[in-house]
Amino acid sequence: MRTTAGSSLSPSVLAATANGYGQRGWMVSTTANGITLITDDVVCGVEVPAELAEGVHAFMRANNLTGPVVELPGAERRQIHLLTGVRKASMAITALKAAGAIVHMDGAGIPLPPTQLSAGSARWAISPDEVRWVPPVVALGAAVRAIRTARPAQRPAAVAC
Repeated sequence: MRTTAGSSLSPSVLAATANGYGQRGWMVSTTANGITLITDDVVCGVEVPAELAEGVHAFMRANNLTGPVVELPGAERRQIHLLTGVRKASMAITALKAAGAIVHMDGAGIPLPPTQLSAGSARWAISPDEVRWVPPVVALGAAVRAIRTARPAQRPAAVAC
């Protein structure tokens, strides 16, 4: 994670925001550029491959499984789903990695809004205030599995001659 040399974020805004994240039970670290979520055995982040992202969002929304999603600036849109239930999800994590997802866990840092990065500011694609919970890793695993298995069925059937 590259940060900018300077920041226009006031220390009081950072402190208040970090405190709000802490009240959610998230371990965070504050720097002059923003706030970093420190992943642990309670919360992790998963970046879904771009080709699956839209389908995953639709699945999560349709099944009332939507949770907070951080969007990072850059040439390619990167979204990190914040998830819980890491301790009991080794099979789901393995399957997500096999599907091309990047799993941020075990102390990895995830920039949270309003962190300033070299390409712009981290922002909420889906704010934690907009959702009822932080869903379990297995829910995102189910979404990815559903999208991947639905894809072959979406191809036109071969026509016999």
